Amino acid sequence: MQPGFFDLDNRYRKLDERDALVGLGTLIDWEDFRDTLAKVREKHRKSAAGRKPYDDVLMFKVLVLQHLYNLGDDEVEFQIRDRYSFCRFLKLNPEDRVPDAKTIWLFREQLIEQGLIKALFYAFDAQLEQKGFKAKKGQIVDASLVSAPIQRNSRDENAQIKNGETPERFKENPNVERQKDVEARWTEKNGQRHYGYKDHVAIDNAHKLIREYEVTSAQVHDSQVFLELLGDNTSRAVWADSAYRSAENDVILDASGYRNRVHEKGYRDNPLSERQKNANRAKSKIRARVEHVFGAMEHEMGGMFVRVIGLARATAKIGLMNLVYNIKRCVYLEGKVASAECGRGR
Repeated sequence: MQPGFFDLDNRYRKLDERDALVGLGTLIDWEDFRDTLAKVREKHRKSAAGRKPYDDVLMFKVLVLQHLYNLGDDEVEFQIRDRYSFCRFLKLNPEDRVPDAKTIWLFREQLIEQGLIKALFYAFDAQLEQKGFKAKKGQIVDASLVSAPIQRNSRDENAQIKNGETPERFKENPNVERQKDVEARWTEKNGQRHYGYKDHVAIDNAHKLIREYEVTSAQVHDSQVFLELLGDNTSRAVWADSAYRSAENDVILDASGYRNRVHEKGYRDNPLSERQKNANRAKSKIRARVEHVFGAMEHEMGGMFVRVIGLARATAKIGLMNLVYNIKRCVYLEGKVASAECGRGR
């Protein structure tokens, strides 16, 4: 049967009923990212010949899709070709060209090379403030492990990598060296071994939005990335678990005018008193909000892991993961505001 003129519009109207990308496409000001993204094109093209590059905002939205569902470059290319909802989000018609996996990889590499991931994150933070989601009611700091592909090295090679040396086998074979991550590390948590990186974040208590982040290898202790995460907030209260408690941090927080809500830490010869335990329980009711952030990434965004090699690329991927979480959270918060206004209108 010959397709009708309005068949695609009818299909899209049906998708509206369940397509989560509709709100993402309409409630976020994507053009707001354009000035930052334009920096990837600052290098002059050697020739005007050939196809023009894909639109920067379109390519950024492809990366958003990729991190929203934790898809590899080849898989996100296939899903754009296969899914009407992805095409509509990107404002592509079925007959339009689709960026291939190599193009997606290259665009992300250009963002990394220009150091633009953090800039994009801050650009959206400014957009959040314009929408009325200013950082309020204090900040909560925590970190989560992000898995990376496990490297099959010998014990001696791992020891050399840990000491900052390059194993001979890597030097002799550049192809092997390119596939080896010498910056990810092993760590142990709750009796289990983990390999990869760590996402250190500070969220605001009011909206559960990530306001600052840093990425390190997995073995870096949480307390080593603490004070640099703290930023502007309407409240000076700071919550964190006992891993962040130290005499030095207590002094700095006090000197900086913060209200210290970090969990008290017990020791073998000096256990916590009942008063301290009760205080920790009260703090936990607020501090636990940061666990909801990592839970959303794990269960709603395809999991906390990266497929890339090296700290620079892992930092970019995790930074985009944090940014996409904020974008997704913003759509939810705007929906709540709209529902509340409708309720008042009744």
